[in-house]
Amino acid sequence: MVPIVLWLVLDYWDFWGRFAALVLLVLAASTDGIDGAIARKRNLVSDFGKLLDPIADKALLTGSLLALSAQGAVPWTATGLILARELIVTVYRLVVARRRVIAATGGGKLKTVMQIIAVSLALAPFEALGIWYLLFSQAVLWFTVVLTLWSGKQILWPSKL
Repeated sequence: MVPIVLWLVLDYWDFWGRFAALVLLVLAASTDGIDGAIARKRNLVSDFGKLLDPIADKALLTGSLLALSAQGAVPWTATGLILARELIVTVYRLVVARRRVIAATGGGKLKTVMQIIAVSLALAPFEALGIWYLLFSQAVLWFTVVLTLWSGKQILWPSKL
């Protein structure tokens, strides 16, 4: 669904294009969560899945952030900070994958959920609700940036407690 979401954001930046992209983004994110829950419940979790799941999340979220920044809906600074963290952590995971697989942490899962929420709020065509909506969506976005950076720190420099 990633290419379709990005196409809608970049080529159809009107109410219905944004609404369709929002629905597909939420659907893709939801099915990813359901897939993980089923894998855990049926004991089908694999190292390959642990490695690929975060990459699939990143494709959807980073692509959406880039497209939203291109449309002026998300500041490039926020996108840059999130993408830098994602790139550094992904490269780190790939480098250490020969020795061990780093599974998603609670902070990382919360970060992903908040990124989905922040991207959804920026994508949603609800400006007619007023300035409070813009302020709320920006507050959620910047909270998400801080959470994203914090969760990256947890992976790169875990506490020794």
